Amino acid sequence: MKKIKTKPVKILVATLIIAITTGGYLAADRFLIEHVEVDNVPNLTNISNAQSLNDDSTSNDKSTSESADNNSDSTTSDDWNYKSNDVSLSVKEVSTGSGNNKVTYFVADIQLSNATELKSAFAKNKFGRNIIQDTSIIAENNGAVFAVNGDYYGFRTDGIVIRNGVIYRDEPARTGLAFYKDGSMKIYDETKTSAQELLDAGVWNTLSFGPALLIDSMMPSDISETEVDTNFGNHSIQGANPRTGIGIIDENHFVVVVVDGRSKGYSKGVTLTEFSQIFKDLGCTDAYNLDGGGSSTMYFNGRVVNNPQGKNRERGVSDILYIAG
Repeated sequence: MKKIKTKPVKILVATLIIAITTGGYLAADRFLIEHVEVDNVPNLTNISNAQSLNDDSTSNDKSTSESADNNSDSTTSDDWNYKSNDVSLSVKEVSTGSGNNKVTYFVADIQLSNATELKSAFAKNKFGRNIIQDTSIIAENNGAVFAVNGDYYGFRTDGIVIRNGVIYRDEPARTGLAFYKDGSMKIYDETKTSAQELLDAGVWNTLSFGPALLIDSMMPSDISETEVDTNFGNHSIQGANPRTGIGIIDENHFVVVVVDGRSKGYSKGVTLTEFSQIFKDLGCTDAYNLDGGGSSTMYFNGRVVNNPQGKNRERGVSDILYIAG
């Protein structure tokens, strides 16, 4: 009887096991394992802002004046409204269509006296990849009265990331969004600038997702063809989906919209073209698309007001935009 050579088979099996194990680790490293680049973000933000105030005596005087005003603050709120000396905010639910074509979305109209009232926060107060928490948890940890999911910066390694006046990443890649300390909001090409140039120009926060929904009151011609990322694990942003976006009507006057989806009879979601039209109808001149799908979440006054994933179940995200109570 001919003897079977088992050594090559064993080598093949061992090679397959190594390949599968390595592939599993690389996948986990890419999507699951936390990579902390900056710990204790609030401390870094406080140090940076303190240095900025020391460098600008005018800003320091203004800050002192605002602090005095805040001491006499008279805040009122209910399930759909919030008003203080610095913030006027109202949330409403809108439904259009019927049956399987029904769309339900939530609109937050926000007016600020100071642009820096619109803040950003990271999951677990750390910056890096694969660090996630529910929008509501990040909001509660930061004393937010209002919050929505951000751009899920932790899913990618590129883009310009400036948050609360601090630079965290400077890898220009796509069409970005910048919030300025003067209350303006601008859509820009990341590849034509740098994080430091933006910071020097007065940028307070940036978001890196997209696409632009409105620019100077006009819908971009290529909006229905835009994809944000092409890396493995990314999902198409075309078709009818849950969405989160932000627009501007005037200085310090913003509109945030969260559209629910993937829930027949309640909300099917919207296309990017339809999303753009919502902002246009609300009177926005510029608007920008943020991370959507299962991430789309709006938090207000201690509760999640929309229906994440069509199941009243939040999905962990890496960051939020919020207003403190």
